Amino acid sequence: MRTKELGLWRETSWAEYWDEVQDVAHALLALGVGRGDRVAVQSENRREWLTADLGTVAIGGVTVGLYPTNPAAEVVHVLADSGATVLVAEDQEQVDKALEVTGRTPDLRHVVYVEPRGIRGRYTDPRLLSWSDFLARGREHRAAYPGLVDETMAQTRPGDLMTLIYTSGTTGLPKGAMLSVANVEATVGALTGAGGLLDPPAGPRDLSLSYLPLCHVAERIFTTWNNAATGIQVNFAESIDTVPANLREIQPTFFFAVPRIWEKLLATVQVKQAAASPLKGAIAGAGLKLAGEVGKTLAATGGRHTAGSRLRYALAWVLVVRALRERLGLRRVRWAGCGAAPVSIDVLQFFLGLGIPVYEVYGMTENTASATANRPGTWKLGSVGVAHDSVELRIDPATGEILTRGPATFQGYWNRPDATAEAIDGEGWLHTGDVGVLEDDGFLRVTDRMKDIMITAGGKNVAPSEIENALKVSPYVKEAVLIGDRRPYLTALIGIEPDTVSDWAQQQRIAFTTYRDLTEKKEVLDLVQGIVTDVNSRLATVEQVKAFRLLPKLLDHEDGELTATQKVRRAAMAERFSGLVESMYRGGGRG
Repeated sequence: MRTKELGLWRETSWAEYWDEVQDVAHALLALGVGRGDRVAVQSENRREWLTADLGTVAIGGVTVGLYPTNPAAEVVHVLADSGATVLVAEDQEQVDKALEVTGRTPDLRHVVYVEPRGIRGRYTDPRLLSWSDFLARGREHRAAYPGLVDETMAQTRPGDLMTLIYTSGTTGLPKGAMLSVANVEATVGALTGAGGLLDPPAGPRDLSLSYLPLCHVAERIFTTWNNAATGIQVNFAESIDTVPANLREIQPTFFFAVPRIWEKLLATVQVKQAAASPLKGAIAGAGLKLAGEVGKTLAATGGRHTAGSRLRYALAWVLVVRALRERLGLRRVRWAGCGAAPVSIDVLQFFLGLGIPVYEVYGMTENTASATANRPGTWKLGSVGVAHDSVELRIDPATGEILTRGPATFQGYWNRPDATAEAIDGEGWLHTGDVGVLEDDGFLRVTDRMKDIMITAGGKNVAPSEIENALKVSPYVKEAVLIGDRRPYLTALIGIEPDTVSDWAQQQRIAFTTYRDLTEKKEVLDLVQGIVTDVNSRLATVEQVKAFRLLPKLLDHEDGELTATQKVRRAAMAERFSGLVESMYRGGGRG
């Protein structure tokens, strides 16, 4: 793995990695952590996250991840609910959150901090221990009991609990999903074994960029488990804000992203083209038009080139594609994936035209994120692929819900037998909460979340995600939240993309001060109205957005509008912006 420090990429060898994992494991044993005890980690992506995770697993402990953005109210819930005895906290900010809720986390005995700045010498809580002192304690214990970790690993069984992954909590407090050793091994086998995601399989020459939160099951798969299983080299992004720059530096061969990242990359291309000189803009426009035609052809043929598409792609490559892939950081990518939320076909088709098939995959925490996948040779645009060999898949005939069954199905929710019984029926089928269609050729299409399906006052069922994604294809739209359940028509709350709309406003010589001021400009309202009108032209009348309002602020996790995974909490939105919502049904229009 590699970490950027002071402008240079510092490498960690496999020997160094394993040596630190053993030190961590022995340090945890020295602190009294035993089999089944929970060890929590709250940190950005970095080497210590992985060594803390694997060190915990090596002694039969259970890793519990917290999002670095979790406010104290959510930190106390996860720590108290899991009964974590040790917390590995990245820095002063995370330590402060833990200390703030001390009285409500009675099981928490030790807080290990990685970054000493602002903590060492200023905090007196006896539970605090620096990372360096923690490792030193581990080395002492290792010298005294050199074979103990090996003995503990040998006692591990497939059914042992390995990690608690707390769901994002879109409808309530997060629940801890229990994943066993067998669950993780089943997913690793499905993704990296015969018929897995890559052909030839991933190996030491492959590179990935780690930037999504490691407490999320998807990033744990692609950073921790895929790294250990295949030998792929993991490169840690400096932060979520530096992902574009780090992509260009690393040029990964393996890249997984949520829809928001793919949308952002597309928006970047569109904005740069608009801001280019007339000559460069014309050349780029011609190349992108050719690439767009290639994307449409490949989408129609299942990824197979025709003679015409090969010629167009060759011309597009010379005009713009080669330089664009380099600039985006995707020059060497040989597998690109997308998951965790629905994505617009327009976005996928754009990258397909650049010679980058983005393979949609489908899964959730409760089936260890392994249910279906598109893969080279077995792929259909707009679907999430076919079931893995180890996974059974069917659609509930009464509700249309997607059901899965297999060795990756989780053990249940921690301390929540009632919720577990709702999620897994008596025959072992996991009820995903998603609605979908299983086609005759085995490809699955996900329509939406069952709880998000809207029924208008006229009785029409509407899947909001497809309409929202169509709006978010625009580089000027960051969020789109459809409203309309039990209402006479559909409306939308729309959040503008501050960077792109600000650039556009400056080019149009529109003066503004704050984000809110920008959303109130008539020209910006006209801009968004054009986007809504264009999307409406491709929808049936009952699916069209009849009115919209621009959100006066950026949505925020701490304000309860977003989950830690940046998913919109619809109920919170409808309540927080109730005035805007009601105004659309009183006066309609825009604003």
